[in-house]
Amino acid sequence: MNDFRLPLGDWADSFIDFITEVFGGFFAVVRGIFAGFYDLVDFALQTPPFWVVIVAFAAIAWLAKGWKLAVGTAVGLVVIVGVDQWDNAMSTLALVLVASLIAVAISVPLGVLAASSDTASKIIRPILDFMQTMPAMVYLIPALILFRVGVVPGIVATIIFAMAPGVRLTELGIRGVDKEVVEAGQAFGSSPWRILRQIQLPLAMPSIMAGVNQVIMLSLSMVVIAGMVGAGGLGGEVVQSLTRIDVGLGFEAGLSVVILAIILDRVTGALGTPRKPGRRREQASSTDASVPADAIDEIGTRIASPARVPVA
Repeated sequence: MNDFRLPLGDWADSFIDFITEVFGGFFAVVRGIFAGFYDLVDFALQTPPFWVVIVAFAAIAWLAKGWKLAVGTAVGLVVIVGVDQWDNAMSTLALVLVASLIAVAISVPLGVLAASSDTASKIIRPILDFMQTMPAMVYLIPALILFRVGVVPGIVATIIFAMAPGVRLTELGIRGVDKEVVEAGQAFGSSPWRILRQIQLPLAMPSIMAGVNQVIMLSLSMVVIAGMVGAGGLGGEVVQSLTRIDVGLGFEAGLSVVILAIILDRVTGALGTPRKPGRRREQASSTDASVPADAIDEIGTRIASPARVPVA
């Protein structure tokens, strides 16, 4: 048998030791920022009475989709209160919201960069493949070393695990924008930044929101794993039920995770669904189906000079 062995594990240990010694102060600052952000969101969710939070979430659901989703949201949250998992559910929701916001803030610009440059896309894609295929438990090892036990390692591992679909779907949405619509914007003399901001991003918004939805769902899937490193919340309850072999506690905590997942999925999915258009130029859409009529209509209002330039 060949005795040759690649010392990849030794290299990984040396790398972690190096960044711990050199960048220890930086990671301490990051830990403080993430912990403060989490404490702020957790305080906002846990301080009001539970019925105030339920009403607020029901109102958001009603604005997003309608009264049916609002009623379902209220009933689901009441069930969480009924099984005495409200505090844990709000702690978990705070972790998911913080991790998702940070992941989206990183993934959307990376997706824009990948869509605007083929070279950047070729570099980013293998990294995303690595992040998605690496077992999530592996992320907890360096996170524990760098950020110690608590909620912050769970947030960091969740960000790394969940941000890949945000990057991919942002790139896909921007690349899927009709080239003729972009060329129409260029014909008005718009800069690339203005075309991105006023044409490509609005038209790619359904795909971007689908990416946000997937980021949130993957963040929730990390709840139990985050509970293993002291993040608490529903993940901590599930881990505790495993150690005690407590089926009832595990079912209640798991059901609470499912309810949160359904609410967040439906709300973000509704926000990403384009609303029904009003009066559109049906004649234009029928004569030239390759360019959406509503997109052409919006170019004149968004990009043209203050004095409307008539389109020949």
